[in-house]
Amino acid sequence: MDTNYRACIFDLDGTLANTLYSIAYFGNTALQSFGLPPIEAETYKTLVGNGADVLLRRMLQKVGATFSEEEFRSLRKEYDRLYESDPMKLVTSYEGLTELLARLKKEGLLLGVLSNKPDNMTRYVAESLYPDTFHHIQGQQENVPKKPDPTAALSIAKEFHLSPREILYVGDSGVDMQTGNNAGMDPCGVLWGFRGKQELLENGAKHLAETAGELEEIIFSLSQKKEE
Repeated sequence: MDTNYRACIFDLDGTLANTLYSIAYFGNTALQSFGLPPIEAETYKTLVGNGADVLLRRMLQKVGATFSEEEFRSLRKEYDRLYESDPMKLVTSYEGLTELLARLKKEGLLLGVLSNKPDNMTRYVAESLYPDTFHHIQGQQENVPKKPDPTAALSIAKEFHLSPREILYVGDSGVDMQTGNNAGMDPCGVLWGFRGKQELLENGAKHLAETAGELEEIIFSLSQKKEE
């Protein structure tokens, strides 16, 4: 089967995994342990995407709390402890992705995951939802810049022995679209995740997919052609 791309790199939260209610649960539990009120689950869609530290700072801002750095470190430690105790709590896959990923792998595409979620949790969630699927899984690691910095994406391209133009970067946020563009990869925004069409387009999405089927069409050139 002919395809425009030889590899795909996927974001995790909101792209491969519906982790919204999981993140909200652990975030709110951590807040409540410090005597702070919970945040509506849907609000977390606008809080996630830039790593755990940024998420927690945005949560504190949302509830109007001012923490010292020492208190913040304690909150982060509690959030990590809670999350690591049950990382698959309330996590589900999105419709059609299991089948799509299996087809991509069967057709010989290399598959990667790149997330700003902590590395251990990224690996656990991706492997639990889609076992034996990905050739590379990477979350936030010490001394590696977070997305939208292209360093990690380009490192995966090098590991795959591919040029960036041979890779489709798939994500649900402006950060992901920036990452793809910064790395010289075609960014594809998915509309089933945490952010909307406008944010994706404003941050340089080349393609948009509303369903796994539409993403399959983009990858396999059934309805769109990659610009030379």
